[in-house]
Amino acid sequence: MAPGKGLGAVALLIVLVAILLFGGDDEGGGSSGRVPATGAKELRGEVSRVVDGDTIEVEIGGAEDDVRLIGVDTPESVKPGEPVQCFGLEASEFTKDLLEGEDVRLEFDRERRDVYDRLLAYVYLRDLFVNAELVSEGYARTLEIEPNTAHAEQLARLEQQAGAAGRGLWGSC
Repeated sequence: MAPGKGLGAVALLIVLVAILLFGGDDEGGGSSGRVPATGAKELRGEVSRVVDGDTIEVEIGGAEDDVRLIGVDTPESVKPGEPVQCFGLEASEFTKDLLEGEDVRLEFDRERRDVYDRLLAYVYLRDLFVNAELVSEGYARTLEIEPNTAHAEQLARLEQQAGAAGRGLWGSC
């Protein structure tokens, strides 16, 4: 083999790997400015807006993405065509007070995005596991959707305790 041919093959391989990692799919990384569907097990970003109790917008690396908290379901407060549900406004306000403008860590489970193209994440504010805090304080019920169930048992225990204590929605709805 001629001396330059081996380097050309290596360069081509590097380019192909870069395309696959950073711009070879429709779900981000390339020109879309969104977080790729594959990659790191966790990311960090700043919460730019709280949509409702279980959905936030997070700026990650200069791009904004919708994030749906895994394993929890807060009462509806902004769903088009639906009335505000009991404790929905309280859940939204709690999440807003807790997270808006804060730096968070997003930890992913088995699936990266849902059918609405939102990132699916367990959210951490410093050492606080936000998904668990919502359930523990009675702002959310558990919502177990396979295969994203890494914390399902923990959340179910917290829901049982919140219900027994009548916290949040359990004492109001």
